[in-house]
Amino acid sequence: MSDAANPLIANVHQYEQLAARSGYCAVAGLDEAGRGALCGPVVAAAVILFHEQFIDEVDDSKRLTPRQRSRAYDRIRTHARAVGVGLARADEIDRINILEATRLAMQRAIGRLRITPDYLLLDAVRLEAVAIPQLPIIKGDRLSHSIAAASIIAKVIRDRIMRVWNRTYPQYGWANNMGYGTEEHLMALRRHGPSPIHRRTFRGVLDCRGLFDPV
Repeated sequence: MSDAANPLIANVHQYEQLAARSGYCAVAGLDEAGRGALCGPVVAAAVILFHEQFIDEVDDSKRLTPRQRSRAYDRIRTHARAVGVGLARADEIDRINILEATRLAMQRAIGRLRITPDYLLLDAVRLEAVAIPQLPIIKGDRLSHSIAAASIIAKVIRDRIMRVWNRTYPQYGWANNMGYGTEEHLMALRRHGPSPIHRRTFRGVLDCRGLFDPV
């Protein structure tokens, strides 16, 4: 699963290599899924890979098809050194805002790793409350193999959660839109109002609440 001789592959390890050269030996990549959705949780994942480990088909989850993500998810789960997942519910998002909820989900993901990381690579987020050296990277899911792996874990798990919720609330089409603000979803919101797992502080949900909330 390692191919450091390939310069394209080696490049996706550049930040992990920098951390290793500084003496860190358990580097965790972190990313989230669902930050921009109108409902459901924000899900975060933390992934620790072996040194210069390359896992086939791992890339920014947004650049993969659902089938590719599913295959990559299984490979990560099988071959990564450690994987942790955490989430923050819709009511927590409404209470503390989406950025803080994302940080909370990431902290929970770190806490579920079976290995304590000594360095964090994050996709454009900093965890001020976590006393572990860390580096936020803009577009980190495209530049770091461990962040890309975390993006896949988070995306696949969140999609599975939304498909389960779709069985209870099929009118919103979550099996297709995963809770994002598609026209289908917005029309259903206007017709049926928000569900118990909608984020009531989000625009789109707020716009229709007055039609259904009691005076």
